[in-house]
Amino acid sequence: MSGILNTEDTKKTADQTAGGIAGGISGAGKTVTSTLGNTVGGLANTAGGVVGSAGRGLGDTVTSVTGETGRPIGDGLKNLTGGIEKGVQDISRGVKDTGEWKKSESS
Repeated sequence: MSGILNTEDTKKTADQTAGGIAGGISGAGKTVTSTLGNTVGGLANTAGGVVGSAGRGLGDTVTSVTGETGRPIGDGLKNLTGGIEKGVQDISRGVKDTGEWKKSESS
């Protein structure tokens, strides 16, 4: 009687069912982490963009108001906030990639 239940077809069906359940759980996990990663990454990108844009505006204002004398300060402000913006973009990309279960690329 045990031979009837332990056929090759029964084993294949059990393996397929287990694989389907594992695949479904993995897919659901990827969907949740992808959504979360994209949300966090998008918010971080927005914040970084605001900092970079504000810094460029302030740097240009300082340079305009003070002329050549204040140019180093204005340029420094633009460079500083631009660096922050770039760093946030890099981190944001990493968060999004992690959320999508992508392996990071080495630079």
